[in-house]
Amino acid sequence: ILQECGADCAKFQKSELEYKFNKKALERPYHSKHSWGKTYGEHKRRLEFSHEQYVELKKYAEKIGIFFTASGMDEMAVEFLDQLDVPFFKVGSGDTNNFPYLEKTARKGRPMVISSGMQSMDTMQEVYKTVKAINPNFCILQCTSAYPVQPEDVNLRVITAYQSAFPDIPIGYSGHETGIAISVAAVAMGAKIVERHVTLDKTWKGSDHQASLEPNELADLVRAIRTVEKAMGSPVKKLLLCEMACNEKLGISVVAKVRIPEGTVLTLDMLTVKVAEPKGFHPEDIYDLVGQKVKTTIEEDETITEQVLERNVKKVKS
Repeated sequence: ILQECGADCAKFQKSELEYKFNKKALERPYHSKHSWGKTYGEHKRRLEFSHEQYVELKKYAEKIGIFFTASGMDEMAVEFLDQLDVPFFKVGSGDTNNFPYLEKTARKGRPMVISSGMQSMDTMQEVYKTVKAINPNFCILQCTSAYPVQPEDVNLRVITAYQSAFPDIPIGYSGHETGIAISVAAVAMGAKIVERHVTLDKTWKGSDHQASLEPNELADLVRAIRTVEKAMGSPVKKLLLCEMACNEKLGISVVAKVRIPEGTVLTLDMLTVKVAEPKGFHPEDIYDLVGQKVKTTIEEDETITEQVLERNVKKVKS
């Protein structure tokens, strides 16, 4: 489904539960409506894929032509994912301030994608310095760890702050909002990676489903992102080839506001700007025409062209 929707990568979450949680955390009663077991450990074991299943998932991803990786939720999960030969490691927000984990993961030498939910800018500065010293191939994602997150808590402007603070690495966005508009806006702000949760049905049991995209929404998001990427275009502002037809039809020129006899020195009150035939001087040239002498009489409403001036002051619009 992800491949059909146009996504580049499928990402799961991998935990080695005894390394991720202590015994009391796993034995804690879990009576949530989202629970799949009487204790949190039973719940997590029910949901966790085995090593064999991860091998199968990776083979399938390769078969259909999509990247496959996972968030390594603890150091042993990272060891397994390294053996699985994933293309990059994802660091979930909950592990971003775990500096021994970051260092060990960075030393594996694979690219890293680091989410920043629940963290401060001071922490992210330390994360940047820690990882950068070991592994330069990483990026940081703006993220708010709420499911679903409300628009007022997304803070897309942090993307800009990260771009300024860390100009030598890509910045992206990990979204837990509903809908696609905010993720599209993140791309327009320069996000180079977009991560979204995906589900087949938002009504399924589990807190993440409500903050996930169903396949039709994911397809819409990918199409919108590709359109925005094209639309970002060039920072150079100039008259484009595609604008020529409109410019020919509606482009404005300097014309005579009154009848201007031969030998007259032009003043500003003699000139105005209109859509005119033939084309003449561009409107931005009007002040350069002031003080020029005309060598032939120009009737009211006629275009001012270089041929009627005693000294040519042709300006070429670039």
